Amino acid sequence: MPKPIARSKTRKSVAKRFKITARGKVLRAHSSRRHLLSAKNAKRKRYLGKAARVDRTDVARVKANLPFA
Repeated sequence: MPKPIARSKTRKSVAKRFKITARGKVLRAHSSRRHLLSAKNAKRKRYLGKAARVDRTDVARVKANLPFA
C-alpha cells in the first residue's frame, strides 16, 4: 500500500498569537500592555490594544505554522 502523505499540524501556540485576515494579511498583538500601565497615557494604551501587521519577513514563517488558516 502507498504511504499516506504526512499532514502538517497547526502549532497551537502560533494559532493563539496570530490571526490571518480574509485577504491573507497576518495580524499580531502589541506588547507592553500587561503591567506598569499607570506610566502610560490613555492614547498609548488605546493604540497598544489594537492589532498590528506582522512584518513581511515573518509572514511566511507564521503561515507555515498555520496550514489550515
